[in-house]
Amino acid sequence: MKVLFVEPPKDVWFVMGEYLPPPYGIIQLAAYLEREVKNVEIEVLDCNAQQLYWEELEKRIQSFNPDVVASSALATCNTYVVARTLETAKRVNPNFLTVAGGQHFTATAQESLETYPEIDVIVRGEGEQTFAELVRNAEKRSSLPEIKGISFRYKGRIFHNPPRPLIGNLDDLPYPGYHFVKDIVHKYHFAAMAGRKAPYALIEGSRGCLHRCTFCTQWRHWHGTWRQKSPRRIADEMEFCYQNYGSRFIWLTDDNFGSGKRASSLTSELLQRKIGDDLTWFLQWRCDDVVRNRKLLPKMREAGLNWVMVGVESPRDSTLERFKKGITPEGAKKAVRLLKENDIFAHTMFIMGERRDTAESIAYLREFVNELDPDFALFTALTPFPGTEIFEEAKRSGWIEDFNWSHYDMAHAIMPTETLSREDVQEELYKCYRSFYGSWGRRVKGLFSRNELKRRIYWYMAGRGIIKQFRNLF
Repeated sequence: MKVLFVEPPKDVWFVMGEYLPPPYGIIQLAAYLEREVKNVEIEVLDCNAQQLYWEELEKRIQSFNPDVVASSALATCNTYVVARTLETAKRVNPNFLTVAGGQHFTATAQESLETYPEIDVIVRGEGEQTFAELVRNAEKRSSLPEIKGISFRYKGRIFHNPPRPLIGNLDDLPYPGYHFVKDIVHKYHFAAMAGRKAPYALIEGSRGCLHRCTFCTQWRHWHGTWRQKSPRRIADEMEFCYQNYGSRFIWLTDDNFGSGKRASSLTSELLQRKIGDDLTWFLQWRCDDVVRNRKLLPKMREAGLNWVMVGVESPRDSTLERFKKGITPEGAKKAVRLLKENDIFAHTMFIMGERRDTAESIAYLREFVNELDPDFALFTALTPFPGTEIFEEAKRSGWIEDFNWSHYDMAHAIMPTETLSREDVQEELYKCYRSFYGSWGRRVKGLFSRNELKRRIYWYMAGRGIIKQFRNLF
């Protein structure tokens, strides 16, 4: 049995600059498949890292001649390139079993199978056990009705099997299969954050979230649960990437890092390994959790935590309540201040274009961000991703004006507000970036900051002209 995993050719999200992450989802699946299924030959193609475009991809598929071709779309904006990848596989051999997965295809399984005849099977939700069982039975299409967690097309009809229970202990998973991309692992980088030459790895510390933000796909995708790897296991994986693949910048991919003993234990584990001076790690954290862990921040910084992204979202309590965010603007101010006081780069996220937003409320957002003065700010247009409460409400109410999935990148305005057209929302997004990064005082402070990360990213942005690119989106 031969299985080919493909990370498709795709555009880099320009807001992040020169950015090439490892294909974490498929190398994790590949590692699990390698462990659980005997006599399987696996190949992973990362088209961006290997500079394979559509013609070259077709040749590689033809050369490997797999039984199963799998590709995944974590992000909705990558839907079409996944479909094109599987269409390419079918052009090589219509008998290949083609498989899609990820959050978008999970949320749109019926629509996707109706729209893309090149997809035979969609693996819904958590993929390891489901995909392994699918590969074991790939030669017997008649066995598909018995496999939990898949949606599939069979004899012209679409079927949705019952969901598969989630994996109980994430520590039981194998390490992600970086060995499948060992020849190109040096190419993975995040230029703005860690420089072009710093090897970059992703590590998954948990799956899901206990919170219920209306704009977020995570909590529903993971069935409203939050499962964590043990702190020792996370530290082991980080050290493994550090020692074996030269990784010096690690993104802990948890949607919600959490607080309390987990943060303290991971910090202790990393300090024992004495690699903090040579390692930068980055995580996503809630503002209230940052505040709760304020006494731990100095040790976390010592252990290599140099960069934290917090979702501030909005300065208005009413908007935060509609988002079911569970934080306050005052809490965001405390979180940013604490991070900066501990020399941890404070990266903030904001959402504009909520249904009740006006030109005045977005102007207030800009004032709030300037007063907050984080090290880095990313502004996003509220995007109704399939699988979220926002999507259901917006679709039901007829607010969505753009169903081109490639625009669902948080940089394109998808919906108007009650008082602003979609064009207006796009212009307001540009104004947010211009207001924050167009300040000469902030530019000079950033370019000559004592914080190395801040200095690097401001020089990087100055050279890339990222702000101007927003003018060309509409």
